[in-house]
Amino acid sequence: MTQRKSEAEADKGLARFGEPDRRKSDRHNSDAYAGDFDDAEQPEKLKFSVDLPATVHSTPADEAAVAIHDVPVDPGFIATSQPGTTSITVVAVPVSPAREAEAKQNPIPDLPINDVPVTRRERLRGEPSSSPEPAAMLTADRLIDAKKKKRQAPEGGWPHFIYAVSLHAINLGDSQKVRDRKAVDFRIAKAFEGGTRFVPILTRKGGVGKTTVSALLGMALASVRDDRIIAIDANPDRGTLAERVNKQTRATVRDVVTRAASIGTFSDFSELVSRDETRLDILASDTDPLLSEAFDEDDYNVVADLAARYYSIALTDCGTGIVHSVMHATLQRADSVVIVSGGSVDEARLASETLTWLEANGYGDLVRNAIVALNTATQGTNLVKLSEIEAHFVSRVRDVVRIPYDPQLAAGSVVSYRDLKPLTQNSARELAALVVDGLPARREV
Repeated sequence: MTQRKSEAEADKGLARFGEPDRRKSDRHNSDAYAGDFDDAEQPEKLKFSVDLPATVHSTPADEAAVAIHDVPVDPGFIATSQPGTTSITVVAVPVSPAREAEAKQNPIPDLPINDVPVTRRERLRGEPSSSPEPAAMLTADRLIDAKKKKRQAPEGGWPHFIYAVSLHAINLGDSQKVRDRKAVDFRIAKAFEGGTRFVPILTRKGGVGKTTVSALLGMALASVRDDRIIAIDANPDRGTLAERVNKQTRATVRDVVTRAASIGTFSDFSELVSRDETRLDILASDTDPLLSEAFDEDDYNVVADLAARYYSIALTDCGTGIVHSVMHATLQRADSVVIVSGGSVDEARLASETLTWLEANGYGDLVRNAIVALNTATQGTNLVKLSEIEAHFVSRVRDVVRIPYDPQLAAGSVVSYRDLKPLTQNSARELAALVVDGLPARREV
């Protein structure tokens, strides 16, 4: 009774909101099915018939143009009769002879065999390269941290003082004097490729300091360069070049000629020369008056060939005069020449005549590339206008260098390069730099 009352109240609520009396209908239907199911009238069945068009949707033309066929395609076979393909005939156009000649002169370069470029890729996060890097990629610019490189301490009084008192915080760089010195060192240290450079030192007059200039030039070169320098005394009249250094052997050019067949290493050759504090090697001339004239052109060629094996620069002190037998062989090998002149009138005139003789005998190129060493320590220098002598030689040769008076040079004995006056050292270094400037950096062997 209570359940039916609740259902009746629910039906009233649904009716109030416009909902059909579904529960009542359901209850009535269930009673009807349970009681007289067979006697109840069944509703008639309704049938509907709808005629649809034959084509429901037609594909637009733009979609059909890009449609993919459902027919599978064999990737290894292409039918020549497929729609949309066209066969054309390509006609070769003949190349003109001018174009063909130009193509032969400027061929297209082949691609490098190495597919890995020898340059660093621009990587944002520093990830490793996807392909193996060649050894050429390990450059100093890539590996060395520039921020951690310690700048070299400056040279020179004031810059070095500031650098010291600031506890290495202020580096003004080298002084102007030091920069000039390093610039000359850079010129002297010029690298050579392809054989020895031969530089003869000569003049027509004796007593003008030719041997002294030869020693100074060799010492200035050897004190800066890292390779080997030799000065050969080829004076047929017993030269004194070996007396400018502490002699370490009694061997001479004659011994080199005699032992030429047994000299196979630099150690063998170095036993026949004397070496000074700058590492300059000096090969003495014959000391026996009876053998001095025996040193001829062929002997010099033997010595020069052996020196060319082990030295990069060979200086030749040619002795007095220019018409002796050794002179021809010396000038044939010369890459540059140094003419020594004194500060007197006759010395300057004879030096100029030496240039004239060279020009007359087919050595005009050597004259234009020559350097004149003007020795101002000779007699009569104080009475002569040295500037006029320089002006004369500048018009004929590449440059002129003054060699000042130095007591150590005037003594005519052993020369200690480090004990020379600074002005003398600077003159010798400038002479060495000018000579090296005129030597070819590269030459066929």
